[in-house]
Amino acid sequence: MMQHFKRWLTALILIPFLLWIIIKGSILLFGVLVSGVSVFAIFEYLNIICANDTGPISQPIRAISYAACIVLAMGACLGSWPILFFICALNMMALCVFVLARFSTVPHIFDLVARQVLGVVYIPLSLALLVFIRDTSDGALWVIWLLIVCFANDTGALYVGTFKGKRKLAPNISPNKTIEGAVGGLVISVTAGLIFNLVFFQDVSLALISIPCAVCVAVAGQIGDLFESAMKRVGHIKDSGKILPGHGGMLDRIDGLLLAIPVFYFFSVFVL
Repeated sequence: MMQHFKRWLTALILIPFLLWIIIKGSILLFGVLVSGVSVFAIFEYLNIICANDTGPISQPIRAISYAACIVLAMGACLGSWPILFFICALNMMALCVFVLARFSTVPHIFDLVARQVLGVVYIPLSLALLVFIRDTSDGALWVIWLLIVCFANDTGALYVGTFKGKRKLAPNISPNKTIEGAVGGLVISVTAGLIFNLVFFQDVSLALISIPCAVCVAVAGQIGDLFESAMKRVGHIKDSGKILPGHGGMLDRIDGLLLAIPVFYFFSVFVL
């Protein structure tokens, strides 16, 4: 019970702050928020993905990763894909320099580099697309729609699974997740997205078109949740961190969002 209380209290404290930045803040301020979330998330990611290593995570790898998080978010504020590609290329060049400088002293150096590249694509590059979405027409409303769908999916799956769950969804990865919870989260998230669309966009045709988008976003969110659970199981870690009481770490809170953002970005460009 206390865990659920902390979960809702944290949400009630953060939601007004997030809404103010999304609705009233400039695109630059939104980019600063995204870069901060990216830095916290990739810090936790590196701790998880390298938890079984015998030595500490190389500080240059951390520094390059944090820089990539900040620069990708700030670059996205300019609204240009070529800039993001250039930043990714700079990240690779920095990693190449790291390999040349530490090749003889760091065991399994290419394994470490591969983990960093996965982390940059997985976290800051995905979150940078959120800046692109925010910078479009009605972008603030679509960002809120996306967050509602993802978090309703997560919360719905948690409570439906807790009270009605019987059949395990992926017992080897996350024993507490159930098929009933996944279906419940999917239904609740699609319903929440539909209601939000009808209330704020007031366009029935757009609301109907957004239903398959909400379904795909919710499914991607559940896959993202399981993916992070698999990483934590390999690293023998329960929560990615403790920064958000009741939720765990930053990565625990946005794991589903990270895969949902590219899916929604595709729909926003080619469908909606």
